[in-house]
Amino acid sequence: MSTIVPLISSGLTGPLGVLHLPRLWQKASLGAAGKLHPDYPAIGNGYDQMVLDALGIEKSEFEAYIANSKPTYVELEAWILEKKGGSLNQDAVDKLNADIRGYNHRDEVRKEILESVGREDDGTIKDAINLNNLDDWAIFHAAELK
Repeated sequence: MSTIVPLISSGLTGPLGVLHLPRLWQKASLGAAGKLHPDYPAIGNGYDQMVLDALGIEKSEFEAYIANSKPTYVELEAWILEKKGGSLNQDAVDKLNADIRGYNHRDEVRKEILESVGREDDGTIKDAINLNNLDDWAIFHAAELK
C-alpha cells in the first residue's frame, strides 16, 4: 500500500474558521487508515496539539473519534460543535489562528527546509506555514513524481 503526503496547508480553514484543522483531520485520518507518509506524525506536538488545546479536545478522544468514525471533514466539524455545545470560544480560535499565522521556525529549521527544497535563503520566507508548504511539496514530488 502506498502512503500519502498530506497537502492541505496549515494556512487553510474550514467553515468553523480554525486554521490547521483541515490538515489535522487529513493527517489523523490517513494515520488511522495506515496511509500516512512516514515523514509525518498523525497528531504531532506542534500545530496539531495547539488546535486540540484551543478547542478543548483531548488528543486520545480525537484519535478515537477519527479511528472509529472515519468522519468526513464536515462530520468532524459537526462533532466538534456538538462537543462544544453548538459554538466555539471565538477568542480561543482567534488567538490560535494568530499564533499559527505568526509562528516562525528557528533559523536552523528554516535554513534546513530551504536547502532541502533547493531554494536560496534570501530572508523573504520566515513563516512556518509557507516553509512547511514548501517542505510538503518537495516530499510529495520526491515520493510521487520522481
